[in-house]
Amino acid sequence: MILVLDFGSQYNQLIARKVRQLNVFSQIVPFDYPVEKIRALKPEGIILSGGPASIYADNAPRLAREVLELGVPVLGICYGLQATAHALGGHVAASPFREYGFAQLHISRSDPLLDEVADESQVWMSHGDSVERLPEDFITLARTANCPHTIVRHTQRPIYGFQFHPEVHHTTYGNQLLANFVLNICGAKPTWRMASFIESETAAIRARVGRHRVLCATSGGVDSTTLAVLLHRALGDQLRCVLIDNGVLRHREAEQVCTMFREHLGFEVELIDAGAAFLELLRGVTDPEEKRRRIGRKFIELFLAELGPDDFLAQGTLYPDVIETVSTAGPSAHIKTHHNRVQEVLDLIEQDRVIEPLADLFKDEVRALGEALGIPHAVLGRHPFPGPGLAIRILGEVTPERLAILRQADVITIEEIRAAGLYDSIWQCFPVLLPIQSVGVMGDERTYEYTIAIRAVHSVDGMTADWSRLPYEVLARISNRIINETRGINRVVYDISSKPPSTIEWE
Repeated sequence: MILVLDFGSQYNQLIARKVRQLNVFSQIVPFDYPVEKIRALKPEGIILSGGPASIYADNAPRLAREVLELGVPVLGICYGLQATAHALGGHVAASPFREYGFAQLHISRSDPLLDEVADESQVWMSHGDSVERLPEDFITLARTANCPHTIVRHTQRPIYGFQFHPEVHHTTYGNQLLANFVLNICGAKPTWRMASFIESETAAIRARVGRHRVLCATSGGVDSTTLAVLLHRALGDQLRCVLIDNGVLRHREAEQVCTMFREHLGFEVELIDAGAAFLELLRGVTDPEEKRRRIGRKFIELFLAELGPDDFLAQGTLYPDVIETVSTAGPSAHIKTHHNRVQEVLDLIEQDRVIEPLADLFKDEVRALGEALGIPHAVLGRHPFPGPGLAIRILGEVTPERLAILRQADVITIEEIRAAGLYDSIWQCFPVLLPIQSVGVMGDERTYEYTIAIRAVHSVDGMTADWSRLPYEVLARISNRIINETRGINRVVYDISSKPPSTIEWE
C-alpha cells in the first residue's frame, strides 16, 4: 500500500488513481495524520501531494519531520517537495518566474527514479514558490529553465521530490516516474485488482445494510448504472432503483434509461416524472451555483419522500464530485457545488444512511469496474452527463423554449459525432446554449438569435482534459445542421479551452 498525504491539491486523488493503475492499492489521509497511525498502516511508500498554500503563510500545512524518519521511501510533489525541504532545513522562496503549464525537463544525473525517462521531456508545472536552497545531503537530479531544483533526492535515504506534477496527463513520463517510485524504489507488489474491489465492496455493502432496503438514485449514466449493478449483485430485491425526470434531461432520455435497465441489465427502474416541479423551481434563476443548489435540494426532497425510516440512500458519487466540493481528507479548495453534496445528503451521511461505494474511484476506474461486472459496452461507453442536466448547459435562465433548442442541438451533435465514428474516442461532446444574441442573415432577412457553443474534450479521468481537435468537416456539418434545423440559432462556435484552467462543463 502507498499512502498519500493530502496537502490540499486538487489532484490528490489523481495521484492515488495513478498508483492504483499500477495495481498497487493507495489510500489518502490528511497531511497531519498521526505518525503512529501511519506506522500502524505499514505503507511501503508515502507520497506528499501538492497544495495551494505557501509554506510560510499563516496556517500553512506543515510536514511532521517524523514522517521522513519512518524508514520508508517518500516522494514530495510540488508543495510536498517544499514541505520536505522546509522540514529538513532547506529554504523555500517565491520564484522569480511563476511556472504554470508546460516546461522542459533537463536531467543532469542518473538515478533509479529516472529509469526509462528521456533526458529531455515535457512536465506540467503549477507553482509560485520553489526550493531555493536544498537541505543538507540533498542533490539535484533534474531542472527546468526557471526551476533549478526540479527533481531532487537525499543522498543517503530514499527521499525524493518533484517540483512538477507527474500525476497529470500532460507530464510525458509522469506514469513512468510514478511507476519507478512505487514499484522500484518502494518495492510494492502489483497485486490490487478490480475483482478484489468487487469482492470487498460486495461484502462491505451486505454487512452494512443487513436486511434493510436501499434506494438507489439512478440516471442511466456510467456511474449510477455501475453502482446499481454492484448493489443488485450484493442485495438483489433489497435494492430499489428510482429515476427522477427532472425536466432537464436530454431528448427521450428517461424512456431510454428504463428500457436499457429492463432489457440489458435484467432489473427494473421506477420513473418519477417531476419535470414541471423542477422547471418551476428554476424559473428566473441565472446563477450556476443556485441552479445546482435548487436541483440538489429538490432531488433529495423527492428521494426523502420515497425513503423509509430505516432505508439507505445510494448514490453514484465519484471522487471528482467530492474533491471539487470539499476535500474528504485534507484542505483542498472548493470549486463548485455538486447536487449529491447538498445539506440534506450531508445530514443523511451524518446518520450513516448514505452508501457511496464509488466515492474513491475515478471515471476510468468505474468503467473498469463496470466491465468486470459484465455491463455492456454500449452502456459503459456513454459520455458523462452532469446531475443538474441541461440546466448547467444553458447559461442563464432555464426556460422550456431554451430547453427545446438545446435538446435539438444535442441530438444533432451526437448524431454527427457518431456518424463520423468519433463518439468512442471522445471523452465528452455536447452543445451549450449561450444567452447571447447576435445578428445573422437567413433567407435575405436579418436575424437576431442565440449562439450554440460546441464542447468536445479528451480526458482519462475527468480531472484534467484537453479540447478535441475535431475535423473541420465534422464541425461544419454540426454547425450547418444546428443552424438549419434548430429554430432560434444563427451562430455556432467551438470551445478550444482545456481543463485547467476551464472546467469541462460551462457551469
